[in-house]
Amino acid sequence: MVRIVLVQGDITEQQVDAVVNAANSSLLGGGGVDGAIHRRGGPDILAACRALRASHYGKGLPTGRAVATTAGRLPAEWVIHTVGPRFTQDEDRSELLASCYRESLRVADELGARTVAFPAISTGIYGWPMADGARIAVETVRATQTAVEEVRFVLFDTPAYASFEAALA
Repeated sequence: MVRIVLVQGDITEQQVDAVVNAANSSLLGGGGVDGAIHRRGGPDILAACRALRASHYGKGLPTGRAVATTAGRLPAEWVIHTVGPRFTQDEDRSELLASCYRESLRVADELGARTVAFPAISTGIYGWPMADGARIAVETVRATQTAVEEVRFVLFDTPAYASFEAALA
């Protein structure tokens, strides 16, 4: 069974096998976690993402899917990019959010990663309510068959940490 650890801090500083990036579908960088990972990881990540866009993902990475690249200058071996759904009151997109965690773990297994750091996917600019995002993240990781030994949720602030702590309880 995967060990779940909570950390309040900066995901770009995590010494893990793979860091999960809450990417946008373009894979070419953005704000929030995505921007931080691209800035700290350096140009190698962007070059790898451009190569993905030029080959398999010409229209971008679909929501709920995941793909890996180098981690550049990050203290990890890989970045697993996943595109979270935007929250909307009109449609239940919970399955797409859960898919981000499942697909990221699937990619981690393909890479042989044993430790993976996740952000709180879709809970920033994409507007997903933090408590619900934490619940979906924790339930999905617990229910997913994986060889990953440790999932580390790296949370930017105290309210996010508290939401994940409550979801774990």
